[in-house]
Amino acid sequence: MPKAPQAVFETIFAFAPNRETLGGTAYLILEQDPSGESANILIDCPAFSDDHQRFIAAKGGVKTLFITHRGGMAQVPAFQRIFEAQVLIQEQEAYLLPTVTTERFHRERQLSPISRVFWNAGHSPGSACLYHSLYGGVLFTGRHLLPNREGAPAPLRLSKTFHWPRQLRYSQQLLADFSPETLSSICPGASTGFLRGEKKISHAYEKLQSLDWQALAAAQPAL
Repeated sequence: MPKAPQAVFETIFAFAPNRETLGGTAYLILEQDPSGESANILIDCPAFSDDHQRFIAAKGGVKTLFITHRGGMAQVPAFQRIFEAQVLIQEQEAYLLPTVTTERFHRERQLSPISRVFWNAGHSPGSACLYHSLYGGVLFTGRHLLPNREGAPAPLRLSKTFHWPRQLRYSQQLLADFSPETLSSICPGASTGFLRGEKKISHAYEKLQSLDWQALAAAQPAL
């Protein structure tokens, strides 16, 4: 039985790693629309278990299921059917969901006054991140940035990485787009075991800034 979702912040919950997405971590953000109706965002797919369905329903369901990359889309049709959610995905990944009605974006899309998604190619052609402006700024990176063995956020070069120089370029662009005041935490989409019990990467901007980008550029693919 998977562990119960854990609170990262008061309105953000992390699900246990999902074997269907090769250990991917999904998140639920609780939001409301201007009329006070639930407008929750599910980031990638947790295990499609009865317990998870009940938890999500008790929190108000899902308005938007946002897919960060092609590896995070297990059981999308089931989540869409149960919660009548719109599925938001970068346009280059949408063909992988031929039976699903999707909402596609090119470069970015504003979901609410406090949440937006944007394209970050590299890990896969259409990988993308979600930025949530509460709590000092929280970035949900999918597999674009993952914790390394020191718990710092870093791009990881894999044998299946789509375009490593592009992934590095988009990762460094985050330092220009944000600041220590607007990027406090990162919630990665996998490898959360390296966080050693923490539920997020704190001081995210400073840790990203301290990476050795030249060494990363020369990195060889991991398995």
